[in-house]
Amino acid sequence: MIKLKNLNIGKKFPPVIITELGINHGGSLDKAIFLVDKALGAGAKIIKHQTHIPEDEMAIIAKKIKPGNANSSIFSVIKKNSLNYNDEKKLMEYINQKGGIFISTPFCKSAVDRLKKFKVPLFKIGSGECNNYPLVEYICKLKKPVILSTGMNDIRSIAPSVKLFRKYKISYVLLHCTNIYPTDHKLVRLQAMNEIQKAFPDAIVGLSDHTEGIYTCLGAVSLGAKVIEKHFTDNKKNKGPDISCSMDSNELSELIFGSKIIYESLEGKKKPLKEEKKTIAFAFASVAATKNIKKNEIFTTENIFPIRPGNGYFKIKDYKKLLGKKAKRNILKGHQLKKNDL
Repeated sequence: MIKLKNLNIGKKFPPVIITELGINHGGSLDKAIFLVDKALGAGAKIIKHQTHIPEDEMAIIAKKIKPGNANSSIFSVIKKNSLNYNDEKKLMEYINQKGGIFISTPFCKSAVDRLKKFKVPLFKIGSGECNNYPLVEYICKLKKPVILSTGMNDIRSIAPSVKLFRKYKISYVLLHCTNIYPTDHKLVRLQAMNEIQKAFPDAIVGLSDHTEGIYTCLGAVSLGAKVIEKHFTDNKKNKGPDISCSMDSNELSELIFGSKIIYESLEGKKKPLKEEKKTIAFAFASVAATKNIKKNEIFTTENIFPIRPGNGYFKIKDYKKLLGKKAKRNILKGHQLKKNDL
């Protein structure tokens, strides 16, 4: 279990939604705060940022590599859309002041060091760093809970990071993820969460989603996901590398509400409920005459049959035993059979 303020994350608790600001603020603190207000207004509790220090997290060659969701180099994208130390600190303080929970994803050692100074309660590790075991261990040494996205990785490459979590006795969450922006729902593979849970029974499992809507998120909750992470924007017509896979305020509210409803609908065994008794009384069947039956007439499938309601003396289980028996008196069509009718 992971506890963040008054919020519990674990197998025995309702799913939590992580609202990902990421770089959708475009490098503007004012825009970031605006997005925070929108998210909190829609019901967000955990707001996640990305702590980028481009010169430390990328080699020079990154200035020549273009990601699939942008027209410029990955270095330029991150440089343009990141917040400096002071602005990110102000963002964190604003979120905390408003009653939210600030967490962030570091992409290099210096970013980890910054978040250590911020005293974040938890570290989120992105899919790209899932197999960067030296960075994972650097984070683990801080003894904070970790949420790890696992996109682009398989069970074998996830295992060394899990081994580190266990070594340092850290509570951890594993998020299944597909790193395509946006992701076609046919490529999401929700059942991979079950595969992850089976491989790592002590993990809390969830989904980091990059589809265009929230349907796959709700599907993940129905399969037992305890953490859902999704990018957030105020307007889906905005421009930016992650806007296409972002939810807006309405979708965030719907996701929070829908997750709660689905979670509360999951538990229970297949059996009649005490609350169903009133319905059972009229919906089940009792044996009744389907034709007028004369005294001494034999009961057959043509003159008796189980019909509603179910409050008669003879129930469905008695039906076959009654066939072949003789009527003791005249019975009108539609009348339930009684013990003294035989």
